[in-house]
Amino acid sequence: MQPYRGRFAPSPTGPLHMGSLVAAMASYLDARAHQGIWIVRMEDLDFDRNVLGADQAILASLTRCGMHSDEEVVWQSKRTHLYESALEKLDPHVFPCACSRKEIADSRVRAGLEDSQIYPGNCRHGIGDGKLARSFRLRVPDGETAVVPFIDRLLGPQQQNLSSEVGDFVLKRADGFWAYQLAVVVDDGAQEITDIVRGEDLLDSTARQLYLQSLLKLPTPRYLHVPVVVNEVGEKLSKQTGALAFDRGDNDLLNEALIPAATFLGLQLPSSIKNLDQFWQEATITWARTYLTK
Repeated sequence: MQPYRGRFAPSPTGPLHMGSLVAAMASYLDARAHQGIWIVRMEDLDFDRNVLGADQAILASLTRCGMHSDEEVVWQSKRTHLYESALEKLDPHVFPCACSRKEIADSRVRAGLEDSQIYPGNCRHGIGDGKLARSFRLRVPDGETAVVPFIDRLLGPQQQNLSSEVGDFVLKRADGFWAYQLAVVVDDGAQEITDIVRGEDLLDSTARQLYLQSLLKLPTPRYLHVPVVVNEVGEKLSKQTGALAFDRGDNDLLNEALIPAATFLGLQLPSSIKNLDQFWQEATITWARTYLTK
């Protein structure tokens, strides 16, 4: 069995909040419980949303929490040649698309389709006269081959029909930025990631990533999706919903952030924990007892 390699891949759009701490902790504990490698990767391809200095602030917060990348931290913005190469390999399955989001939504409304976000295939067979390519999409299969099944270590058997639930999805965006789905698959393959532990909000992306892995002939990692932290009105905790940084620079991270995050993950830890070393030792043991049997 290949040695365990996991990762935490934040976007440097601001400081880490409790939701991102839960994701970081889950991936870190799973790697430590497997006696494996844990890597930090900065997913900084959405240049319009990146915040200057946020990447270093994220790394500093992880360090204050006692989480250190076992290998050199990498930035996706320095790896664009890998995504270009992958797009070339996928060429038989890729087509240019001239549609805007509004045009896609309008097309689905006219066709009487409920979900206005699923691509209706307007440019699958060519771009109309007078139109220019805005993005590049991956053509998904039709029929039974569109159903992608997988096993989540926590949630059990899952499946998604790429044709009816997703549609042909974007690999390179209209603004020229590389899409998350392609970049994450290429980087996970390049870094030989064996296990992906992340928030349940990304469960919907898994089938697309598995399909890309198959086309690029990359190994399939194991997946574990943990619950996401929500705010008082039930929205996913995020920078867009006003989530605050858990690390204020001088606060008690052990009691104000780490122990609450572990509790959210269902880890019942001894009340006698007094320092970071004790915390990670007990949390790793409890994680193994709680999640490695799933």
